[in-house]
Amino acid sequence: MAGHHLILGELEDYVTGKVLADTHDERYRQKIARFLVEEKGYAKADIAPRKSLVVTAGDRKGKLTVDFTIAVDGRTTMVIKYAPGSLVTRHRPTLAISRLVAPHQVPVVVVTNGESADILDGVSGALTATGFDGIPSRKILAQQLDGIEFEPVSDHRREMEARIVYAFEIEGSCPCDDSTCRIA
Repeated sequence: MAGHHLILGELEDYVTGKVLADTHDERYRQKIARFLVEEKGYAKADIAPRKSLVVTAGDRKGKLTVDFTIAVDGRTTMVIKYAPGSLVTRHRPTLAISRLVAPHQVPVVVVTNGESADILDGVSGALTATGFDGIPSRKILAQQLDGIEFEPVSDHRREMEARIVYAFEIEGSCPCDDSTCRIA
């Protein structure tokens, strides 16, 4: 075991082809990636898995991994955060991540535990759909781009969102978790 995850061997990442530790959580992430490509029409090139995000909260700094960012026409349009357990408890920190992972507000935010998903409007935070079928296809998301305002996130807003991410994702993380860490 590494950290608190049971290592079952190795697997090949569906998107990048990299060899990764085979864990129960990673199997769910691979299932999500396959679903995005095979069912929702995204190209592997649209999907950026395991994006590292550094956040600063006052004099504290930490790093976490965003499971998937999705780009359509060169702009980050969707963030997907996987974690086991309750979905509703992940809404607020994932919305905060959507305001930090790109220079603009990411319009679609997905929170999933691998079995279900909640889809949120990135601007309002409103729940727009539930279940994997509610995740917009590439075709639908591309059609919606014309009506989406890719507003930049103000420095003040970014600072506040970084504090939320730090509190939910880094400060409260298990010390043996290798996907988040305190930097300072």
